[in-house]
Amino acid sequence: MNKMIRLFLICAVLTAAGSVHAVSWSALSKAQQDVLARYADTWDELPQDRQERLALGAERWLGMDAVQRDNMAVRFERWQQLSPERRRMLLDRLAAFRELPPAQRRMMRERYRQFQKLSPEQRRKLRKRFRNLTPEQRRKALQKMRQRARANRNRGAVD
Repeated sequence: MNKMIRLFLICAVLTAAGSVHAVSWSALSKAQQDVLARYADTWDELPQDRQERLALGAERWLGMDAVQRDNMAVRFERWQQLSPERRRMLLDRLAAFRELPPAQRRMMRERYRQFQKLSPEQRRKLRKRFRNLTPEQRRKALQKMRQRARANRNRGAVD
């Protein structure tokens, strides 16, 4: 359990965002303090943004069921296996995603859900098909998708 908490907290530090407010140790709930016990002695030495992220992460951890905690641990283990270059690339992609307008993020999430609903064989075929495209074909395909997305947005604004 302690390892899973540690894994979650590190993930939370990497991904949490928000405004920076100092969080005193005494202001944390007893449950949050239990989750963050390893930081008790050094809490006041931590930067304010780290304190807030850890507090938010502890609150999120407390709201998870056992399955969600296990999944978080598995994701963190995979993260630990990545090279520093791959981690940096993924963090850059996440930052770029966060900069997108909310409507575009929703659309991308929905398309990802649709992709996940496909059978493993259909997903493999799509991935293979995309990998086999030339750079020029990929550029054209992406351009077509952007045009369709623009048309769908415009259609939604008119309806």
